[in-house]
Amino acid sequence: MEIITQYFADFTDEQNRQMSALKELYTTWNERINVISRKDIDSLYEKHVLHSLAIAAVFEFVPGQRIVDIGTGGGFPGIPLAIFFPEVEFVLADSIRKKLNVVTEVAQGIGLSNVKTHWGRVEDIKEKNSFDFAVSRAVAPLGDLWNWAKPLIRKGQQAEFDNGLICLKGGDLHEEISASGCKPMMWHVYDLFREEHFKQKFMLYVKR
Repeated sequence: MEIITQYFADFTDEQNRQMSALKELYTTWNERINVISRKDIDSLYEKHVLHSLAIAAVFEFVPGQRIVDIGTGGGFPGIPLAIFFPEVEFVLADSIRKKLNVVTEVAQGIGLSNVKTHWGRVEDIKEKNSFDFAVSRAVAPLGDLWNWAKPLIRKGQQAEFDNGLICLKGGDLHEEISASGCKPMMWHVYDLFREEHFKQKFMLYVKR
């Protein structure tokens, strides 16, 4: 948890409580349903929570906005972002039901009231043009993510950035970006958080 407060110092008492509770909850649930690599569970706050919060380091979601997390897995980046932005609604989508069961238990365990889940393919979400942003972490190639996200995101701008897709990715992305047909803005996560783990991690943003 210390690595989170090293970069984010203005949490409320409730946010600190919720963040602090994640380790025990994820450790317990991960023993039943493997949603995080066993070797990574001890690095939960750096490799999963802080990585998710790279989005919050750049993007300011405003109260009343709706965010869909595509392929949330065990709840990343959705759960940390829902803690960070308590007045924003998050819909965490995944095709694997047991992973969403963990998401639900974690959200309930820390008292998150701004998280909903969608079980099934993201293409089957019926609420078209009803989200301000889509977020995702290491789920699919950028072109696929954009094809899935674009119908869900309404055009508009309520803060610094226009509505769009934000995704966290790793490695050499040149071919993937070229193949996508998108022209994303890109940030090196290591420039945001000076941790060795993030040297090959990037954040991409595609405007709707």
